[in-house]
Amino acid sequence: MYDPTVARLTYRALLGRRRALILGALPVLLILISVIVRALVGADDQTASDLLGGLALATMVPIIGVIAGTGAIGPEIDDGSVVYLLSKPVKRPTIIFTKLIVAIAVTMVFSALPTLIAGFILNGNGQQIAVAYTVAALVSSIAYAALFLLLGTVSRHAVVFGLVYALVWEALFGSLVAGAKTLSVQQWSLAVAHKVAGGDLVTSEVGLPTATVLLVVVTVLATWYAGQKLRSLTLAGEE
Repeated sequence: MYDPTVARLTYRALLGRRRALILGALPVLLILISVIVRALVGADDQTASDLLGGLALATMVPIIGVIAGTGAIGPEIDDGSVVYLLSKPVKRPTIIFTKLIVAIAVTMVFSALPTLIAGFILNGNGQQIAVAYTVAALVSSIAYAALFLLLGTVSRHAVVFGLVYALVWEALFGSLVAGAKTLSVQQWSLAVAHKVAGGDLVTSEVGLPTATVLLVVVTVLATWYAGQKLRSLTLAGEE
């Protein structure tokens, strides 16, 4: 289910100079803001939770997920080079699964690690805030990578739609509108973070059992459907 050659090519595409600079911009900004806030406010648990929840989990993680998830396959479909990949003796589910693993890894490195560093800067992991939001970033990275990989497979405007989802649905509606919170990857991952942190600093509108089921179902279905779309793309190319 995992092809090293496909993985190497995907890593090379995602971590090229231009895309790597884009991927690194938000983590650097998060850490810089954390340093400034710590210098001005000191170690405050509520401030740490607000910053990690509002900037890291609600904004940085989904945007990085968009870049990694859509970038894992979208450009190859846009420029037609995916035809050469599909002509190789590699099963279509293997291609999707390999690209998903790469997208997850890149999203985790550029989101979870900076979240952990920022959390320790803000309050030294007081009340497990840094670890809780890092776990949330890790969990949400998996779902985001699957969703945006699917989006990159089905649409030539995947980046635009992905950013609309990340900035409008997750950062705005997912944080403010009651009904939308239930259908938010951010809220699902916050349920996991709440379990890790305990207390009232990290909260979620979704219970942990429901959040766990939704995270698994969305990831599996998105990956499966992306494989189906890639299969149909192959048939169209052969015709």
